Amino acid sequence: MHPAPSVILFSTLSGLGFGFLAFLGWGAITPSGWAAFFLWGLGYGLAVAGLLASTFHLGNPKNALKAFTQWRTSWLSREAWASVATLVILAPVALSGIFSLGLPRLVGQVGGALALLTVFTTAMIYTQIKAVPRWHHWLTPVMFLTFALAGGATLSGCTWAPVLLLAVGVVLLAVWKVGDGAFARAGQTLGIATGLDGLGVPSVLDPAHTAGNYLKREMIFVVGRKHAAKLRKIALVLASILPAVILLLPLGLWGIALAAALHLAGAMAARWLFFAEAEHVVGLYYGARG
Repeated sequence: MHPAPSVILFSTLSGLGFGFLAFLGWGAITPSGWAAFFLWGLGYGLAVAGLLASTFHLGNPKNALKAFTQWRTSWLSREAWASVATLVILAPVALSGIFSLGLPRLVGQVGGALALLTVFTTAMIYTQIKAVPRWHHWLTPVMFLTFALAGGATLSGCTWAPVLLLAVGVVLLAVWKVGDGAFARAGQTLGIATGLDGLGVPSVLDPAHTAGNYLKREMIFVVGRKHAAKLRKIALVLASILPAVILLLPLGLWGIALAAALHLAGAMAARWLFFAEAEHVVGLYYGARG
């Protein structure tokens, strides 16, 4: 599928932001005063920037408010409610840290859990799409949550952040391994898509139109194997290996900042592949799949 920049920014920035807010809410670090203002501001800034980026992928950004109305059936709507609930509940926790108000930590614990729930709902937007076999797997939410936890732990300066960063690498390798054969395992073919499989093996002789269309532009994006292999290496090194090594060095706050920046760059490369390598079954109608 076509990897829209707005969706990549949305899923990476919001994942990192909500991951960091979870660690702040749980009390992994307990800053106060201006330090709390900066760190909570960073978490809120990343999360809100990601959410705002998602609206640019809408045909009409004004319709974003309608996402809140379909929470019974839509994971997108559930994500909207979860994100707002997280930001609202953690706001007094942030103010408590900034002004030393002594708010009970239970509120932060609840807010931290909601932050991860928000990341899970984001992942489920893609996981529940059966038409994209590469996404329709339990590893998709695991990947989103692992990135959020690793990013949050890195920004928090947790001593075991390198372990989570290396876990990101393991999950990425698993996602790519399983995803590469997902479309074939789904057993979808042009014959099944057209209903002509009982007559033999159909083929596309001529397209139904002479110009491009939305489906071909958005759903049948093809990335070359060489480019995909190169980007996978880049994503693995930047999102996992290199930041983990940097955090093991005695670099202090500069090391944390550098590790977080590299991790975010790697996350964006991995997320670009997440969309670019996704094979939608609609491509079968155009002879572009299977």
